[in-house]
This record gives sequence, structure tokens and C-alpha cells, in this order.
Amino acid sequence: MDCGILTSKTVLLFLSVIFWAAGAALAYVGSYVIKSYNSFEDFVSNKYSVIPAAIIIGVAVVMFVIGIVGCCATLRDTGFIIFLLIIMVIFAAEVTAFVFGFIYRGRIKGDLEKSMNSVFQKYDGVNSETHAVDYLQSQLECCGVNNITDWTAIPWFVQHNNSVPHSCCKANATQCTGQLTQLDLLNTKGCEAKLEQMLQDVLSYAMLVILGFAIIKLFGMLSICVIACRSKKNDYQPLYA
Repeated sequence: MDCGILTSKTVLLFLSVIFWAAGAALAYVGSYVIKSYNSFEDFVSNKYSVIPAAIIIGVAVVMFVIGIVGCCATLRDTGFIIFLLIIMVIFAAEVTAFVFGFIYRGRIKGDLEKSMNSVFQKYDGVNSETHAVDYLQSQLECCGVNNITDWTAIPWFVQHNNSVPHSCCKANATQCTGQLTQLDLLNTKGCEAKLEQMLQDVLSYAMLVILGFAIIKLFGMLSICVIACRSKKNDYQPLYA
């Protein structure tokens, strides 16, 4: 068997096997991105920002099928064109997800600026916005949009004896009452910068994973091309022959 064909088929078989693991990894990444965004959905006005994650999950499902098709095509010398077309479609989908991720990564700050002030202003201690703000401040250990002083411009602050919500208190600060005179017991940094950084990190992580697996697909396509070109010049033999 031609050395180039043998090497290409071995690479294809290896790629087919790791496609299953890659599919599971992509499904996890996509779910993680969506979960991260859903946790703070009240502050993310642009719902299209989860499109890259949705594409990733779709790609993950198809990759399980690719793994099966790839193994059959490599071992039995059939269906290479179909295998190549499927990989090309998945490669295009991953590139699309990467581009969308890059675009929305630059829009995160603008989306947060538009929505966070509105949500904080609606804080009244009982509504859905209240639960969203309290969850945000306790999870990210922050207070206010830009910093703790933002609360002085919110009606709830004046209505409650010039105090901030208890979600601004530091963890385990049992003596915290929310009064600004207890700054040592309060988180003073704003939530916008922390939430922006968290979402940026999540999206960047997803983009790196997409890029890594897109490179793997590229090697797969090159291997199929080598097999297809050389099989026209040589008697092609199945890998198990």
C-alpha cells in the first residue's frame, strides 16, 4: 500500500475516533456558554449572543455521526466523498460560529451598558429584577453598576434609610447592614466590569475550542484529498487488507 495513502487513512481513522470525544467536548462547551448567559439573561439584552453556542451544540450532534461514517469509510473504502462533504459542512459551521463569537464578543460591553442601569433602577426588593440584581451581586461579589455609589441614585436606596441591599455585603459579613458607613463589610466594585469580563472569558474559551476542532477538521479534509488523488493512480486497498 502506498505510504501516503496508508498515513492518510491512519490519520482519518484516528480523527474518526476522536470525533466522538470532540462531539462530547463541544456539547459541554455549548451548554456551558448558554448556561452562563442564561444565569444573567436579565442583563444581556442581545439574545442573539448565544447563537455561537447553539451552533456548537448542533455541530456536536453531527460529529457523533461523523465518527461512525468516518470509521466505515476508512475501514471499508466507501463513502469518502460523503465523509468529505460532511466534514466540509461542519468546518463551515465552526467557522461561522467562530465569526459570530468574535462579533458578539465586541458587543458585550454595549449590551450590558444598555440593560444594567435599567434593571438596577427597577430594584424594589420583591420583583424579578430584584432577584436578578441580588443574584448578580452575590455571585460576582460586586455592588452597583459601576461601583457602590451608583445605589445613591436608585429609589430603593433612599426608601431604605440610605442603605444598599444585603447582596452587596461581603461573604460571611454577618454584621453587615448595608449602610455606607460599613464600607469594610461591603463589596464596592461595580458589577458591569465583572460581568463583562466573565462573559468575555466564557466566549473566548468557546472560540478557542471551536478553532482547535476546526483545525482538526482541516487535517481530515486534507487526508481525504490525499487518498482521493492517489487512489486514481494506484490500486486502492482497504486499510484492513
